[in-house]
Amino acid sequence: MNAIVAVDRNWAIGNKGQLLVSIPNDHKMFRKETLDKVIVYGRKTLETFPLAQPLDKRTNIIVSANPDYKVKGALVVHSIPELLEELKQYDTDDVYIIGGASIYRQMLPYCNTVHVTKIDYAYEADVYFPNLDMDPEWEITAGSDEQTYFDIAYEFVRYDRKKPV
Repeated sequence: MNAIVAVDRNWAIGNKGQLLVSIPNDHKMFRKETLDKVIVYGRKTLETFPLAQPLDKRTNIIVSANPDYKVKGALVVHSIPELLEELKQYDTDDVYIIGGASIYRQMLPYCNTVHVTKIDYAYEADVYFPNLDMDPEWEITAGSDEQTYFDIAYEFVRYDRKKPV
């Protein structure tokens, strides 16, 4: 299983229900990586999407504790055990955890690869991704050259779990 995330210098991922910054190349990489795959995310993440609609050309699975929550064009599950059961029908290499913080935290133990857009800036933030640089279970296995979007420097980094789950 994969996770895909954009983080700042402090591994922050959001503030007040929004992404920290919008970088077109990050969106392009996200789309290329997740197209025709399974994406898993929470209700609050859905609300950050254009028109709060599931992403097209992907299997959307939303995790919500609300038993009455329904979303056209997506499957809604109500717990992590229910999610894990649902995911058994898919190749784990095709599954991407895309947020938010609570879903990342609960699903990271099941992931072997994390695609990180590392942004060289410290934003005001209220939600964070676990710092993989400080976690001995993870190692960097690939990275891009530094890129810039206006005055924002960033790079794409791939982390793999040293001992796959």
